[in-house]
Amino acid sequence: MTGAAIRSQSKAALRLIFVAMIALAALAILGWFGGCRINMTPSYPLGLWRIQPVAREVRVGDRVFICPPDNDVFRSAKERGYLRVGLCPGGFGPLIKTVVATAGQRVEINETVTIDERLLPHSQIANLDGQHRRLSRFAGGAIPPGFLFLHSDFVGSYDSRYFGPLPQSGVLGIAEEMLTYAP
Repeated sequence: MTGAAIRSQSKAALRLIFVAMIALAALAILGWFGGCRINMTPSYPLGLWRIQPVAREVRVGDRVFICPPDNDVFRSAKERGYLRVGLCPGGFGPLIKTVVATAGQRVEINETVTIDERLLPHSQIANLDGQHRRLSRFAGGAIPPGFLFLHSDFVGSYDSRYFGPLPQSGVLGIAEEMLTYAP
């Protein structure tokens, strides 16, 4: 093969790689604006998720994407590595959590969580995180109007057991699995 033929093949391969990269970037952008997100945390199955708009009041049992508020609690959680970087206020990534209590319901936190005097399954409270740092916990009480108490069954989940209820105004939508894998 001549040097000119090799250069021609190299240019064709580079054009193909460039076109493929542009196509992947376009798909990622379209997916982002189409409500698609990739979950890389163990709280829920890993993979591709979609944010479905909510055309009704959020209720117990809904799995939601929610932006945490930009405050000291979540800035500290981000520094500790509990939160991903994202486009929510404060630079946080949205959380995927299940709504387990809404306004007016009473939450008690001891070694586990009870909601209206019923044990919440898979709600053991950890005192230390994976790096043996002390975890704060929510004091408990009635969920105020406009707030949601959020949970994940994953034992190491950073959820309302530790940071308390979040404003419902942070809900981006219902979390819908598209292409996921639960290890």
